[in-house]
Amino acid sequence: MIGTIVCVDDQAEVRRLLGDVFRARGSNVVSFDDGEDAIQWLGANDADLVILDLDLGPGRRTGIEICRAVRGRLPNLPIIILTGHGTIDDAVAAVKAGAVDFITKDPYLEDKLEISVEKVERILQHALDRKRLEEENRELRATNERLRKAAGRRWAIVGDSQQMRTVMTKIEKVAPVPRPVLVLGPRGTGKELVARAIHMLSTRASEPFITINCAAVPESLLESELFGHEEGAFTGATKQKEGKFELADGGTLFLDEIGNMSMDFQAKILRVLEYQRFERVAGSESIQVNVRVIAATNADLKIAMAEGKFRPDLYDRLAFEEIHLPPLAQRIEDVPILATYFLARFRQEVAGITVKEISAEAFDRLSQYNYPGNVRELKNVVERAVYMAQGEVLSGLDIDTALPPEANGTAPAAGMMFDDDSRLPLPERVDAFEEWLCRDALERTRYKQKEAAALLGITYDQFRQRYRKYALGKD
Repeated sequence: MIGTIVCVDDQAEVRRLLGDVFRARGSNVVSFDDGEDAIQWLGANDADLVILDLDLGPGRRTGIEICRAVRGRLPNLPIIILTGHGTIDDAVAAVKAGAVDFITKDPYLEDKLEISVEKVERILQHALDRKRLEEENRELRATNERLRKAAGRRWAIVGDSQQMRTVMTKIEKVAPVPRPVLVLGPRGTGKELVARAIHMLSTRASEPFITINCAAVPESLLESELFGHEEGAFTGATKQKEGKFELADGGTLFLDEIGNMSMDFQAKILRVLEYQRFERVAGSESIQVNVRVIAATNADLKIAMAEGKFRPDLYDRLAFEEIHLPPLAQRIEDVPILATYFLARFRQEVAGITVKEISAEAFDRLSQYNYPGNVRELKNVVERAVYMAQGEVLSGLDIDTALPPEANGTAPAAGMMFDDDSRLPLPERVDAFEEWLCRDALERTRYKQKEAAALLGITYDQFRQRYRKYALGKD
């Protein structure tokens, strides 16, 4: 049903007929004998349909001229033109002026109007459906944008310091740009989280996000991990395997610790970045992919380039944009926000946690430590304090028990650490200190070797060597 219909005709009997027909259909009818009055009314009121007589009397603008004037102001308002003696030329002119229909007044006018109005109703319904869909699409796009930004801002990237606001601004700007990004920063600062945020805010958000720690994979296996291999490529290759580049096709590949690659392997990565093509190990087929690469390292690549350990052309290819993550000690004001976040996450992950909030004293103690392990170390400290605490409020004493000994001024002095025997040769003293560091890292990570290695900033293989050397698994 059409809501309001404006009828314009200089004949009163026609206006009465139109009013009776449309009111019977449940519409509201507003009638005028002059097109100028109708235009003025339409400037201040809403209507769903206009019915215009072609000839509105001598000295007045024609229905076609009124039609053009109305359409100029209200381009989406349907208009039907009536005529007592229409011609084909009139009909063509009416359509060109924007009328949706052109009807001749005759004994069948009421039936013709019925058919024409039904057509207008379908037009209006389509317009309403289109408008509704457009509004829904706008709302959906706006919602998706908010969610994507929220995902980027809160993909565990927590903090309100100026440094982190700068980081998030750069993430938002570079995310839609289909180019590589280099994320730099000390261990434990959240380089992978930045990469995930870039992916989530990009047009590739619905595609795969694939990660690989280049330092954790032996050089001999890295090519297979990244590019895949064919069946029989080497001992143990019992079937064809897709590499990380294939798995990330259409999405994002995060190459963590890219600074640990050999110069020869860096050349292979450079080739893939340039051409987006590669071959599996022992394969002959050239595989085309569409992958955005985000790389990260805690190494100083400029020093590495100067020492001949990193290819300048690979650096140039990766560093379309660089995002530098500051150490936690440089944004210590974020510690309370991070600690609150880690508490909330820990409560969700672990049943039976009694702690519900963190005291001001505990925040103060947390903010006094410089966190060489950065955000990752803060997370471990908070979780260790929370699971050991007894009450509902985390106290300063709870934090003291969770912080490493050096944070409380109780770290073993060098002489104490070596049984106060300063006569030990330097290599043995170094070994003793290294053993203590490894044992301390194990205790702080609850004997999770991979986490202990990460805490020390060394690879898992390097930690395993020291684990065996110092018999850390034995009492």
